[in-house]
Amino acid sequence: MNHVIEPGAVVGVLGSGQLGRMFAIAARRMGYRVHTLSPDADTPTGQVADIEVRADYGDLEAVRRFAAGVSVVTFEFENVSSAAAEAAAEFAPVRPAGRVLHITQQRLREKTYLADHGFPVAPFRHVRTRGDLDTALAELGGACILKTAGYGYDGKGQARLNSPQDAAAAWEALAGAEAVLEKRIDFACELSVVAARGLDGSLADYGAVANTHSNGILDLTLAPAPVEPRVAAEACAIARAVLESLEVVGVLCVEFFLDGSGRLLINELAPRPHNSGHFTFDACVTSQFEQQLRAVCGLPLGATDLMRPAAMANLLGDLWNGGTPRWDAACRFPNVKLHLYGKLAARPGRKMGHLTALAATAEAAADDALAARRALTAVV
Repeated sequence: MNHVIEPGAVVGVLGSGQLGRMFAIAARRMGYRVHTLSPDADTPTGQVADIEVRADYGDLEAVRRFAAGVSVVTFEFENVSSAAAEAAAEFAPVRPAGRVLHITQQRLREKTYLADHGFPVAPFRHVRTRGDLDTALAELGGACILKTAGYGYDGKGQARLNSPQDAAAAWEALAGAEAVLEKRIDFACELSVVAARGLDGSLADYGAVANTHSNGILDLTLAPAPVEPRVAAEACAIARAVLESLEVVGVLCVEFFLDGSGRLLINELAPRPHNSGHFTFDACVTSQFEQQLRAVCGLPLGATDLMRPAAMANLLGDLWNGGTPRWDAACRFPNVKLHLYGKLAARPGRKMGHLTALAATAEAAADDALAARRALTAVV
């Protein structure tokens, strides 16, 4: 039986941000039509899609109507309710499946799943009350991080606790929400692996990349990661095992901490293309976005070879504080690619675009990407 959804078919995307935009660009290049649904209008994805549907994810009848008009549903934003995924699945296959979404969109479910299936995670405890928090702090000892159990990203919904004396303020900051307390890891670096699993169970990954963050938001990615080959290979093996365990059909990113002893610990999962995989759009044979399309449509996965070392630097809304950035200045770097997401308003901390640089080494590419970013706001 042929499970391939051929070019010319309509692919539905739940979510309408920059990930959906780059997915839609890849899909349209391969001859697919794209419909997107989100609560917003004139969105990054909607500007590229064939049809933009404005509806809340909780409007299950709207989700059903949307799914009835497409051949397959995927998502670029995991904070979609499992009920919406189930409603869509009544009319079209949802890939990755709603089960994957249900597990990965909530920290407690995600960490519990990973721990129960033998994957390496930092010690953690479930926190429902202030008393739970005090008990968990005593059990874990030392510095910890308190995180809301659900719907957090880019460092949101988190509080650092250096001692038990910080518990009251941290609990108040989370307003009593169900939470997870994690032992804080003294890590050497942060890594991630973007990988894909096809409908036939085939696997592919983009290797380990190194990430640095600023205020909880990804700032810079180096590909490949400057780590020992053993570490890179282990990270890729763990990522592939996670995709197999969850039976993902699509793309998933595994974020890691590498501690001082060389041990890898999974920090988070993202069941969709990831910010740290944006370099693949310019630097790899098959981008993470085309790979997502191939996987959810039942096509063979594409090659993931890195054609040249690369670096990606995020462009946040803070760059607009002094006026429109000088795009011509960044474009004077001939090995730097400019990606803007079409967002209508720049706000501090908002991801507005990114720069990708290609060079002989990842470190040289990072130097160029950062220099081009500085040039955006340089005084003439």
